[in-house]
Amino acid sequence: MSQGIGVVGLYVRDQDEALEFYVEKLGFRVHTDAQNGSFRWLTVQHPEQPSLQLGLFKPQAPVLDEATAQTMSEVVAKGAMPPLVLNVDDCRAAYERMRARGVEFTQAPEERYGNVDANFRDPSGNGWKMIESRRTQ
Repeated sequence: MSQGIGVVGLYVRDQDEALEFYVEKLGFRVHTDAQNGSFRWLTVQHPEQPSLQLGLFKPQAPVLDEATAQTMSEVVAKGAMPPLVLNVDDCRAAYERMRARGVEFTQAPEERYGNVDANFRDPSGNGWKMIESRRTQ
């Protein structure tokens, strides 16, 4: 029986660069940073969602063969992966805070469909959509 999702994996080109981005610019916390030969298990978590970790993994063996790892690296760099979604209370305020920390946005906050959203990418090219929901539940 399933207990829920614990880690969502994300391919990155450089784990140290990704770690700095997610911790220093987005405010995530390091959960696990362990080395096993050339494979590094690196996870971070949002401070308000401690049960879910975001794995910052390089596309490499033992998970992938060399050709697949190269292909995945290229796909990530082109921003071709589906965006991740970050829910926020105030999209415009979060946008200003994150821009001040050096996050580069591909779309400034816009109102549409009853929400305010903005888009940014991490240093590896992974897309994020930041959404402030204004819909009543």
